Amino acid sequence: MAVEYSLEFSILEAGDDLSGFSCRNAVFTRYLTERAGQDLRRRAASVVLMRRSGEAAVIGYYTISAFGIALADLNPTMQKRLPRYPVVPSVLIGRLAVDERYEGKGLGRILLVDALERAARLDVAVWGVVVDAIDEAAARFYQKFGFIGVASDPNRLVLPLQTYLKARESR
Repeated sequence: MAVEYSLEFSILEAGDDLSGFSCRNAVFTRYLTERAGQDLRRRAASVVLMRRSGEAAVIGYYTISAFGIALADLNPTMQKRLPRYPVVPSVLIGRLAVDERYEGKGLGRILLVDALERAARLDVAVWGVVVDAIDEAAARFYQKFGFIGVASDPNRLVLPLQTYLKARESR
């Protein structure tokens, strides 16, 4: 289903009203309404909010932060293309959630693409994007976009940023 309204993205700020946000996963709802501000103040993660243009209500969000994934966790094909450093520079999408009233409208994909674009625009070197899928449905969602599981954790998936950039160019 196509989105029939324009969207705006912004970084969480102190005055943002988050009380109306509710997703099917209570952990993600509680994170946004109770802990996201702390992570932002501590510089542990940036919290990116999605709203319908001109509206205050948050309809989706994701967190993004610097990360390092162990080279040994990547599959051999990925390892061959990388320097032999023990940790590979990456970006972590820690959480990604859509308000339950907006499910099924493709907003998860829009949030993910915005996160990938932010990672691609960084002025520091980043090899890939890492996600920790909360369940099998989330893992399948990420796998549709090319994310691949890692050896050490079945819920952790990775996407080389170059893979995303090539797919973006071919569209």
